[in-house]
Amino acid sequence: MSRSDQTARRYTLHRPIPQQIPRIAYDQELNPEQLKVVTAGDGPLLVLAGPGSGKTRTLTYRVAHLLEKGIDPRQILLVTFTVKAAREMLDRVERILKSRPEGLWGGTFHHIGNVILRRHAELIQRTPAFGILDEEDAKGLVATCVSDLKVSPTRVRFPQANVLEAIFSLAANTCRGLEEVVAESYPQFADLSSTIDRVAQAYRQRKRQGNLLDYDDLLTEWLRLLKDHEEIRRDYGERFRYILVDEFQDTNRLQFELIRNMGSVHQNVLIVGDDAQAIYAFRGADVGNLLDFPEVFPNTVLYRLETNYRSTPEILRLANTSIGLNRRQFPKELKSLQESGPLPAVVPLEDVRRQAAFVVQRVLELREEGTPLEEMAILFRARFQAAEMEMELARRNVPYLVRGGVRFFEQAHIKDVLAYLRILVNPRDELAWERILRLQEGIGPAFARRIWDSLASSSNPLAEALDDRGGSPLPARAQTGWKRVVQILRELTGRPDAADPAGLILRVLRSGYEEYLKSHFEDSKDRREDLEQLMNLASNYQAVDRLIEDLTLREPFKGESIRGWEEPDEYLVLSTIHQAKGLEWKAVFLIGLSDGQFPHPKSIEDPTALEEERRLFYVAVTRTKRELYLTYPMTRSSYPRGEILMRPSLFLQELPEDLCELWRVGEGDDLPL
Repeated sequence: MSRSDQTARRYTLHRPIPQQIPRIAYDQELNPEQLKVVTAGDGPLLVLAGPGSGKTRTLTYRVAHLLEKGIDPRQILLVTFTVKAAREMLDRVERILKSRPEGLWGGTFHHIGNVILRRHAELIQRTPAFGILDEEDAKGLVATCVSDLKVSPTRVRFPQANVLEAIFSLAANTCRGLEEVVAESYPQFADLSSTIDRVAQAYRQRKRQGNLLDYDDLLTEWLRLLKDHEEIRRDYGERFRYILVDEFQDTNRLQFELIRNMGSVHQNVLIVGDDAQAIYAFRGADVGNLLDFPEVFPNTVLYRLETNYRSTPEILRLANTSIGLNRRQFPKELKSLQESGPLPAVVPLEDVRRQAAFVVQRVLELREEGTPLEEMAILFRARFQAAEMEMELARRNVPYLVRGGVRFFEQAHIKDVLAYLRILVNPRDELAWERILRLQEGIGPAFARRIWDSLASSSNPLAEALDDRGGSPLPARAQTGWKRVVQILRELTGRPDAADPAGLILRVLRSGYEEYLKSHFEDSKDRREDLEQLMNLASNYQAVDRLIEDLTLREPFKGESIRGWEEPDEYLVLSTIHQAKGLEWKAVFLIGLSDGQFPHPKSIEDPTALEEERRLFYVAVTRTKRELYLTYPMTRSSYPRGEILMRPSLFLQELPEDLCELWRVGEGDDLPL
């Protein structure tokens, strides 16, 4: 049915009448420190919020106070680091006000950038319907650019697409040039800088042609928009009378510049953060953004949230003493509202096996005493430090979850290297064969399957391969990869020490896998440390089959995936300290506090890096509410050098003795074999 517009009935939507904002008894809802922040006047404000001090509560009540004063919600910009945090804060504001503040801008940097860029898409050579590349799509497009430029990965170990994307991202977020980033953070590719730059240019061109942006573009293009178009910078500067930013110590240079430009008119920028918890320099975060804030925003008023609702006085005395040794910081002292508890325990153990046995035994004791597993956590500086711990937990049937990652023995690089050893033990291990074949350039799933099918008919596929009769006719590139596999297997089987598991792992590394790590993983150094720990663990075994047997039996979840595993009612958390930031438990075990492992050895000669390591220690010890165990092995295996004596970490040595209780662990008869 068709009708003319003149005969249509008119109906008008009216804006809802703003509800009366209820009066809030701030002095009853907030402590005196929080109240000062919430009711502060205009101008730049720097809020130093210690762990467990209620910073989220303070921020949300600050927003509520602004609205209660009559500020239009559309004039408030609330910036968080995660979608979850933004949603939580907006929900809290709604609960406080008993209504949703319509029009309030809240979200992550990337969310806000997306909204602004769609309004001005033509100025960045896009249309408002531009697409956003997720990480996988971005990697795929980078790989296409590498292919188009005909870069030969077989001639030189050129970085894979995920590593290239990491290089581009670090350059964007730190506002530095590609060549500088490669030289400082990826020196193994220094001689390839010009080619990497060509890929970056091709990647930018492809995105323009496809009307696409990646995650980093949402920020870089937003900043370019503000810098290149004064009228737009002025418009947004006028629009947002109040800007509030959470976790400011984690901002990078790009994000800092965005806040500086957005807040350039009214200067009513409130940042909340804690320089003592700045631990993400490796991601491009710059603690100087927070420390230098008063210089960039003159007349900044500084507030401190030092009342801690989480930890006992004993925990906080240790934390305050340790972080107080940092020189470049805003001094602060956490004060506890909790009852007194036990002193933190410093526990030296003979080696990593005893360390694992002690921690797991103590976890089970605490559980028997009434502390659920989910109220406990084992934290560590580096992923490799948890290898023995995972084996012990599996041996004792203690359910555990690795936060923010997979189990040590389920990591790709660990499985890659062990696949070679699995073939030596069982030449008919189809999954291991396909895994080592697909590590080679030119061999994908189809060629790997073809090669295995030709080997599978033999009674001994390994012997067949070593005779170089395995495999059907292959293209030249795949044939090169196959010959490389044969060469590695000959090296593993053709020496007198072929039964030495640690030696075999080292040989796999030296046969090309070390170069594979550098080109395929952005965190190749960390993965190399994992493989060193695997060698150390393997050095306790005299036979390859026993090592593979123990890893299989002690790992409860096998295969490429743990889908289908029924999650237990409770489980212990294992986590790196970086992944544990923002979380809390009743009892925390901080393991591996040995000199040379924590702090990281490379930080000893660099005062800036050492202070970040001390901040990492501070974050770790402030995760606990009541019980803290600081453990370290006094010896460790280092293949092929043998056993090395270990001193306690610098962070333990610099603590006064009265802040901790020393535990001496005796030997029992039930240590793992």
